[in-house]
Amino acid sequence: MTRQEKAEMIEDLTQVLNGTETIYLTDISGLNATDTTNLRKACFKNNVQLRVVKNTLLKKAMERVEQNEYDELYDSLKGNTAIMVSDKGNAPAKVIQTFRKKSEKPILKAAWIETSIYVGDDKVEELARLKSKEELVADVIALLQSPIKKVVSQLQSGGQTISGLVKTLSERSE
Repeated sequence: MTRQEKAEMIEDLTQVLNGTETIYLTDISGLNATDTTNLRKACFKNNVQLRVVKNTLLKKAMERVEQNEYDELYDSLKGNTAIMVSDKGNAPAKVIQTFRKKSEKPILKAAWIETSIYVGDDKVEELARLKSKEELVADVIALLQSPIKKVVSQLQSGGQTISGLVKTLSERSE
């Protein structure tokens, strides 16, 4: 790889890192061509980008991203590394979990999700249970709507009683 190609790769990785809040560092070495293709298909289906990268180039790209601190991930940049990038924090973990039912790989080295760092393969289950921003917002809205729905329901079911009560009160005041 020429210097120019390396510079282009670092710039490309820097743009990828700047454009996401979720990065998983994984090891997919040892997967045969069929399994690698199936993993790529699973990633594509779940809106996860999968790229095999050189550790030194990824580290240089990470160092260029000023708004994020990736220092704790540097120790994970050993051996073969593939990055999984997604808009949802739990999507790559779910892909890994599903794929592991048929294979031992990919192995999670580390993950960076919205400034939180997770190191080690034992974090896959925890990461898969994380809720996305959209899921959290939906949960909050559902919690807020529940009491309102009850009040509206009670008003609708007892609407005749309430209107009768209001009519009676208005007649008495005259």
